[in-house]
Amino acid sequence: MSLGWKTGSALVVALAATCIAVGIASAIQLRAGDILIEAHGGFSPKALPRDHDAPITLRGGGRISTFSGALPPTLRTISIEFDRHGSVETTGLPTCTMGKLIARTTRIARRVCPGAIVGSGYGKALVKLPEQAAFPVSSPITLFNAPRRNGNPTLLAHAHLTQPVPTTFVVPIVIERIHKGIYGYRTKTTIPRIADGAGIPIAGSLRIGRKWSYRGRRYSYVNARCETGRLQARGEFTFDDGTELTGTFIRPCAVR
Repeated sequence: MSLGWKTGSALVVALAATCIAVGIASAIQLRAGDILIEAHGGFSPKALPRDHDAPITLRGGGRISTFSGALPPTLRTISIEFDRHGSVETTGLPTCTMGKLIARTTRIARRVCPGAIVGSGYGKALVKLPEQAAFPVSSPITLFNAPRRNGNPTLLAHAHLTQPVPTTFVVPIVIERIHKGIYGYRTKTTIPRIADGAGIPIAGSLRIGRKWSYRGRRYSYVNARCETGRLQARGEFTFDDGTELTGTFIRPCAVR
C-alpha cells in the first residue's frame, strides 16, 4: 500500500508531530505573545527525481519556550497538512497494535514489535506540581506502523516516563487524504495529559525512515520527489490557554 506524505505525530509524546512537521523544514521560529516555538530539521538525500518518488529519511526537532522565562502553556493539539509530492509505503511492513504497547517500557515495546518500528527520537517535558519547583522528565519516542483505521493508515507513537510515576503513553496518529492545493494529506493529534496535567512538553527530536525487503523487492517507508523544487507542510498548534500558532514549513530540493 502506498500513500502520500504520511508523517505526522506528538511529545513527551507531544513534540513528535512537531518534529515530523519540521522534518521538511529549515530552522524557523513561530511566536504568539509570550510563546515561542523554535524548530529545525531536514531530509536526506536533498537531490530527488522529478517524476517519481525515491527513498528519504526525515529528521527534525523543536523546542517550546517563553520570552518572559515563565513556564509555557501546555500544548494540546497539533494539525499538520503535508505536501502531496511524496508517499509512504507499507507493503509487507509488519504492524503493531495498541494492546501490545500499553504499559510497556521503551525497551520492551521495541522488543515486542521490532519489525514495525519506522522512527525514533526523544521527548522532554517539565512537571510542575503544587508547591514544588518544576523538574524535567524525558522519554525515548518510538513510532510503530499500525493497522489501518477506517481505511486510513496509522502510526502509534510510544513513550514511557519513569517520573513522577511510571507512565506509558501510546498515541495513535491517523493520516487522512485531503485536496487542498499543494497539500494532499493531514494528521490531527490530541496531546495526552502528562502527570495528570502537570506536565508541560518543551522539546523533542525525531528521525523517521525505514527500508526493508518483501517478496524480492526493496521498499522505503518515506519517499518523495522534487517536482516543484521544494517540499512543504503547514502546522497549526493550539495551547490550553487558547493560544494558536500557525506556520508554513518549506525546504528546497534539487532534481537529480
